[in-house]
Amino acid sequence: MPLSSLNIKKHSILPGFGLTMGFTLMYVGLLVLLPLATIFIQTAGVGWTHLWGIVTEPRLVASYKLSFGAAFIAASVNAIFGLLVAWVLVRYSFPGKRIIDGLVDLPFALPTAVAGITLTTMYAPNGFMGKYLALLGIKVAYTPLGIVIALIFIGLPFVVRMVQPVLETMDHEVEEAAASLGAGRLQTFCKVIFPEVLPALLTGFALAFARALGEYGSVVFISGNMPMRTEITPLLIMTKLEQYDFVGANTIAAVMLIASFVLLFLINILQWWSSKRHTSN
Repeated sequence: MPLSSLNIKKHSILPGFGLTMGFTLMYVGLLVLLPLATIFIQTAGVGWTHLWGIVTEPRLVASYKLSFGAAFIAASVNAIFGLLVAWVLVRYSFPGKRIIDGLVDLPFALPTAVAGITLTTMYAPNGFMGKYLALLGIKVAYTPLGIVIALIFIGLPFVVRMVQPVLETMDHEVEEAAASLGAGRLQTFCKVIFPEVLPALLTGFALAFARALGEYGSVVFISGNMPMRTEITPLLIMTKLEQYDFVGANTIAAVMLIASFVLLFLINILQWWSSKRHTSN
């Protein structure tokens, strides 16, 4: 009997796909999807008029503008300086390089409340940096500027750690070939290096933006929490819960959850685009 006619079951190199897939679906379903679904379930029985009134409340709209605006500015700054930090760590050797490389991950390990207290102490009007900035007429603590600085602090590692591996794996011979063809340093960077780094840079930007959008601990101290001025959206969720307004809290949470899903979708598209570019190259 020919081998082609035999019904031979192909086994994977690592067995247990069915069992591990079952645990994966159970984990994702029970610990991720089910809790998130309760947010929409809690708001399902409320009328659209009431929900729309909560979502469009002036105080909440002001927090939307501040949260999304500050997150976008912080992520944009991190995209620029994160690329510079990654470039220095990859392309140059200098004393203390490993220490600086390790300090980049400090916002990952540092509790956000500690970061918020530290930044507030530093940039307060009588703080180490704040008193000198006050002489220049610049107030950081308890202003939107302070919120942006806090979000820059917690978002920088996302950009650096996304761009750094791409720079490490880039072939230096391509740059040498561009230089041999008469391209200057700026032209080589714009035409050869930056297109390769761009997908990772955009992914890092999106991750930093998403992280900043939901940040609470490091912002709540330095913002001052002044209504219509320095209140972020996550703070209003906590305020609604303290007032036992569970419908309002769930409604605001649903809006932020939808925004997070959109950002996650964009991040996956950027990662797919990046992998497709590397495969085609």
